Amino acid sequence: MNVAKERQIARSKRQVRVRRKVRGSQERPRLCVFRSAKHIYAQIIEDVTGTTLVAVSTVTKDVGGDLKVSGNVEAAKLVGKKIAERALAKNITQVVFDRNGFLYHGRIKALADAAREAGLSF
Repeated sequence: MNVAKERQIARSKRQVRVRRKVRGSQERPRLCVFRSAKHIYAQIIEDVTGTTLVAVSTVTKDVGGDLKVSGNVEAAKLVGKKIAERALAKNITQVVFDRNGFLYHGRIKALADAAREAGLSF
């Protein structure tokens, strides 16, 4: 098996392991993060009804237009700040962080720290 397939399998195992413990409720929805090579995405999901309450990514025009490179730590910090601002505008102050199988360092950690600094608690 090639290395890319092994990484994909390892991430899906971590994803299942994390998702067993992390559930979003109406009081504390789930902040789910996905990163690709070029972009980073964050959304706040209420798992009871399965609806997305807030979503921000480097693909959206108001965030991605400000960036020269959208796949780095600075872009992740901007997405974290924007997701927190939009969540606070909808009276969401507490969330459960779902790293979605990604290791908690680099862009994932930068997004989480920026969201905490902007006012979200998790």
